[in-house]
Amino acid sequence: MLRPEQRAKLDDTNDLDFYDYPRLVTHVDEGFIARLSDLYQQELEPDSRILDLMSSWVSHLPAQMQFAHVEGHGMNEAELAKNPRLDHYFVQNLNQNPKLPLNDADFDAVLITVSIQYLQYPEAVLSEIYRVLKPNGVVIISFSNRMFYQKAIAAWRDGTDTDRVNLVKQYFQSVDGFTEPKVVVHQPPLPGFLQMLGLAGGDPFYAVIARKSE
Repeated sequence: MLRPEQRAKLDDTNDLDFYDYPRLVTHVDEGFIARLSDLYQQELEPDSRILDLMSSWVSHLPAQMQFAHVEGHGMNEAELAKNPRLDHYFVQNLNQNPKLPLNDADFDAVLITVSIQYLQYPEAVLSEIYRVLKPNGVVIISFSNRMFYQKAIAAWRDGTDTDRVNLVKQYFQSVDGFTEPKVVVHQPPLPGFLQMLGLAGGDPFYAVIARKSE
């Protein structure tokens, strides 16, 4: 789906080395986080099984919702260990090995938050996500315009926000069996208007959602 040059990163060293030390910070603003939690509230079911893929020390799951199991994945064990919503987690570089150590049809939902831009073989990861999802299981991929620029793939770096939304839709469409992706967008007001009001700008919010066909 992507040409080799589109998968390239400016920093092609081992990703595990880049994520070797914990970054206990939030990578998007409070407005983005609130919109994401609201979206999870709408799309996720209580007492379901959740895979929080490419996670960190926070999951943004609604505080009032309880789940049967939340499985975490990431690149830094210290960050994952601090995430209070995870019942279990594993560390794995998906660019080196996209095969998930998880059972078939075991999860009701898979979440990827502000991390999709780092996957060099997204079609392989989406194929694995499809495998571990239950029928009618949901996938929510959310992102903004922030990134570790040197670790994002060229196809992401070189595109506009609209290009990136379409790229994630193509990721879903590369795997047979996902429903037509649904897009949720929130664009903050234009900076000039915000400056007139004495307010700061906010992070744009994008989410692309699809389900495993029954």
